[in-house]
Amino acid sequence: MALNLEDKKQIVSEVAAVAASAHSAVAAEYRGLSVSEMTELRAKARETGVYLRVVKNSLARRAVEGTDFACMQEGFVGPLVLAFSQEDPGAAARLVKDFAKEHKKLEVRLVSVGGQLLGPGELERLASLPTRDQAISLLMAVMKAPLDKFARTLNEVPGKLVRTVAAIRDQKQASA
Repeated sequence: MALNLEDKKQIVSEVAAVAASAHSAVAAEYRGLSVSEMTELRAKARETGVYLRVVKNSLARRAVEGTDFACMQEGFVGPLVLAFSQEDPGAAARLVKDFAKEHKKLEVRLVSVGGQLLGPGELERLASLPTRDQAISLLMAVMKAPLDKFARTLNEVPGKLVRTVAAIRDQKQASA
């Protein structure tokens, strides 16, 4: 079905709004995937907070213009599905990586984060980034570690005193 000018403008503005607020983007070639497989991918994207859209390349180029993902414009060639991470930087990469394990036809073409275009091989590294909750728990563990060590050090002084007194007691009992 052909798109009229208003539909094209609506698609461009929708994708541009998402791209402006997204943390990272992944473009993958979906040639060879069935409709049911694409539906499955879309369902997983909704569950993980990833904006997933198949857009004509000319419209995608216009949509990412002026955003951090403008570096991807030259790579929009062939049938591509765009995935934008809305909540955490690694969400789109994890979605595409996990889906590509089961469906070999999905091939990563472009990866972008922070205004930089990364190679398709960087998908693994981006996917391994912690989620927001994991990052907060790691930060809290790092902040808590010095306090724990300080508490153990303070607790060691009376403990050492008790062990010393017990050793003297045992020594006196053994010599008596």
